[in-house]
Amino acid sequence: MNNKQNTYDELLPQIEALIKGEQEETSVLANVCALLKERFGWFWVGFYLERQGELRLGPFQGPVACMHIAHGRGVCGTAFAKQESIVVPDVELFPGHIACSSLSRSEIVVPLFNGHRVPIGVLDIDSTELDTFDECDRQNLEQVCAIITNTLYI
Repeated sequence: MNNKQNTYDELLPQIEALIKGEQEETSVLANVCALLKERFGWFWVGFYLERQGELRLGPFQGPVACMHIAHGRGVCGTAFAKQESIVVPDVELFPGHIACSSLSRSEIVVPLFNGHRVPIGVLDIDSTELDTFDECDRQNLEQVCAIITNTLYI
């Protein structure tokens, strides 16, 4: 098992314990962002939440970010519209990538669903390195989002 998977194996129960019983969305999402950024050292970790027909910036850790993203635009809007995770090894090669920061080189976006499997937002993570994210990240970050759904939205 690789070191990354070991880190996730330790992290998932910590996230579950940290947010168990909490119902304040902002607090839960903010703490999940902080824990992920602290543990992995990624450039940007945050949530965009569906509000009034678009994705709006929610809790995050990192430099300033885009505040509005249309459904279907960029990696976040595309993952939201398709209701599936997207791993982007090189953001320069993703058609319509929205560059909130020129330092971002690779990205992963995981949809966040409510208890009825309706998308309500996305978890967006950026790295300053190319090809940072892989299948291990996708599977485990989908688990992170499932933990959040089970805590806040069921």
